[in-house]
Amino acid sequence: MVSLLFTILFGLASTVIFVLYSNYRKEEFRDRLEIKALSNIKLLVNVKRVDNQLLKIIDQNSINKLYDEKTLVFDSNFKLIYSSIDDAKINWSIEDLKYLKKNKTFFKQQGDYEVYGVFYDTNDKDFYALISATDDYGKKKLLFLRYTLVISYLFFTTICWLLTSLAVKKALKPLDSFHQKIKNINENNLDTRITSHRSKNEIDLIADEFNFMMDRIEISYQKQKEFTAHASHELRTPLSRMTSQIENAITDPEINPEKKSFLNNILDDVNHLSELINSLLILSKIDNRKTDHNDVQRIDEILFSSIEKINKTFPDFVILFEMEESDDLDTALEFNGNKNLLEIAITNVLKNAYIYSDNKQAKVKIGTENGQLILSISNSGRTLNDSEQKNLFQPFMRGENAKGITGFGLGLRIVNRILNLHNSYITYSIPDTNINLFSIIFRR
Repeated sequence: MVSLLFTILFGLASTVIFVLYSNYRKEEFRDRLEIKALSNIKLLVNVKRVDNQLLKIIDQNSINKLYDEKTLVFDSNFKLIYSSIDDAKINWSIEDLKYLKKNKTFFKQQGDYEVYGVFYDTNDKDFYALISATDDYGKKKLLFLRYTLVISYLFFTTICWLLTSLAVKKALKPLDSFHQKIKNINENNLDTRITSHRSKNEIDLIADEFNFMMDRIEISYQKQKEFTAHASHELRTPLSRMTSQIENAITDPEINPEKKSFLNNILDDVNHLSELINSLLILSKIDNRKTDHNDVQRIDEILFSSIEKINKTFPDFVILFEMEESDDLDTALEFNGNKNLLEIAITNVLKNAYIYSDNKQAKVKIGTENGQLILSISNSGRTLNDSEQKNLFQPFMRGENAKGITGFGLGLRIVNRILNLHNSYITYSIPDTNINLFSIIFRR
């Protein structure tokens, strides 16, 4: 904005200077023509007879030498009584002389020539003088001024834009850093703060206010997590007692089949509720393990452990495993992370593949791409539409394919949070008809 304003103002100033000087040149040249015309008339007034010798004297006597000058003098009867001896011509008419008598002077442009006319009144005679010439000297100065202004305009506007650009970049550098830090803030790094240099400029004031706001947000978020964790802990104890009592009641031989069926339904609901509480407890504890995932883990070992665990829960689950041959695969399999959390994430994805498959099978593949380890888990079953894909990793999100299937929509949310904590991520795609593909990308 500053550079644009300078460019406009400098352009206007240069234009005004050029126009003013152009007008000044015309006025100055007009004055020179007037002096020459009046000096010629005064010489004619003081002589009785005009001859060639007098004409030469008049031409040589002028102190104002003009380029391509032509002078005509007429008497009161509009008769030409003097003409300079050069070859230049002046286009004139009787109407011009009548105009001179009425208005005393005129100044006009005729092609490259500028013509000045003056009416001179003496006691006994009237004289009309027309003089034309080209102001080569003045036009050269005007041309020089034009080039000077144009070059100065281009040079100084370029310098202004460059300096302004550098100044703006320097001034906005802290703001860019501010923006990058804000952009990277999520639920896993709410302790991020903006460095303030205490200079009390606008950016530091914004940084201070932002840090104060983040303090309040972090405190509120921590209180929310603590409440969820405490509530989950408190609920687990009575639920465990309820589960134990219901299981004991079911094993009682005196309970009739109708009551036993009723108790089994209640037990399913209690187990369902326990699973929900455990999921919420896992979510509340994930962020508290930020510093507990620096150990080197083998992703293939965690995967095999997850497969073993899921097979105990779902014995009919068939997993087709494939490992891509690659020179850097062995190195890529080593990953800094928390073993328990990563095992929960992979187990949840495998469980999801089993529950939503139409043949109780899943394909698991480990490979590398651009130096990153990719764990792909795919199954055959009903796929998600575009709207469901956008909200797939949001809490309590369940698609149309989840109808008739128990669950809370927290499994993939937990997976996403754990991977974010490990600077990794998960994606969903549909590579073929009725094929659901989850890809876990481990970023080193």
